[in-house]
Amino acid sequence: MITTIMDGRKVAEHVRNRIGEEVRIFEQNGVKPCLATVLVGEDAASKIYLKIKHSNCQEVGIQSRNYQLPSETEERELIDLIQELNRDEAVHGILVQLPIPEGIDGYRVVESISAEKDVDGLHPYNTGRISYRKYDLIPCTPKGIMTLLNYYKVSVAGKHAVIINRSNLVGKPLYTLISRADPAQLLFLNTDMLLLNSDATVTICHSRTQDLISYTREADILITAVGNRLDFMIRGEMIKPGAVVIDAGISKIDGKLYGDVNLDSVIGRASYVTPVPGGVGPMTVAMLLHNTLIAAGKQTGLEMKYNLNGLWNRAEER
Repeated sequence: MITTIMDGRKVAEHVRNRIGEEVRIFEQNGVKPCLATVLVGEDAASKIYLKIKHSNCQEVGIQSRNYQLPSETEERELIDLIQELNRDEAVHGILVQLPIPEGIDGYRVVESISAEKDVDGLHPYNTGRISYRKYDLIPCTPKGIMTLLNYYKVSVAGKHAVIINRSNLVGKPLYTLISRADPAQLLFLNTDMLLLNSDATVTICHSRTQDLISYTREADILITAVGNRLDFMIRGEMIKPGAVVIDAGISKIDGKLYGDVNLDSVIGRASYVTPVPGGVGPMTVAMLLHNTLIAAGKQTGLEMKYNLNGLWNRAEER
C-alpha cells in the first residue's frame, strides 16, 4: 500500500497565504486584527510555542502583543489583565498559554476571557456552541485536523474514528466535530466548504481504556494525542490496513521531537499519516491565526471575502 504523508507545513502555508490576503482587506477597511497572548511563568516550551505564534502573526500581517507575567502571579492579577484586554477594542483575540502554574484555576481563567475573543475556543460558551453546531471559534488543534483531512479529501462519513485523548483541548471537541458536525457549518474561510463529510462513529479512548489495541485495529481513522513517547507508541501492527492515522502527540527526547506514532512501522500499512514534526503542529498555529481573523470580523462587522475552495482544488500542489 502507498502511504501518503500529510504535509501540514504545506497546507498551513496555503492557509496563511489566504489569511494574509484577508488581513490586507481588513486593513483597507480600517481594521488591524490583533492577537494578545499571556504567559505566566518561565516555561521554556511555552516560550518557544509563543515565539512561533507571534512569528506567524507577523508573516500574515496580524498584530500581536505578548504579556509576560512572573510565575508567582496570583489568579486575581491574571484575571484583571484578561478583563483589561477584554475591554481593549484594539485587541480581537486573547490566548492564555498553557500550562498555567499550579494555584491558578484554569477554568476560571478561561471563563474570564470574552467569548468573542476566545481564539483558543475553550470558553464554556464556545464549547457549548459546538454541540449545537453553531460554532464560530473552535479549538485550534481539532480544527487543524479537520482542515487537514479536508485538504486531502478524506471523508469521515460512516467511518469509525478512534480518538486517543479525552482533553477539552483536543479529544472532546474533536469527538463532536467528527460525529455531529454539519458540513455547512464547518468554518474554514467560508461556510461553503463541503468536501469534508462528517457523521462518523466515534470512540474515545484514554489512559484507563483496557485492551486499547482492540480499538485501534478497528479504526478507519485513528487520531492520537497522548504525548508520552517513552511509555506509549502506536506501531504498525496496532492499526487497521488502510487506516488514516493522525498524530497530534508531541514528546521531546534528547532534544528531538517525536509523535505518538512510529512512522516507519505504519508506512505501507496506513493510507495516510501525519508526521511529527510537520503535521498537525503547523496546522494548529494556522488555525489560531484564522480564529483571530474570525474574531476580528465578528467584532467589527467585516465579512471575509475569500474562501478556500480554490486551495483544495489545486491537485498539482498535493
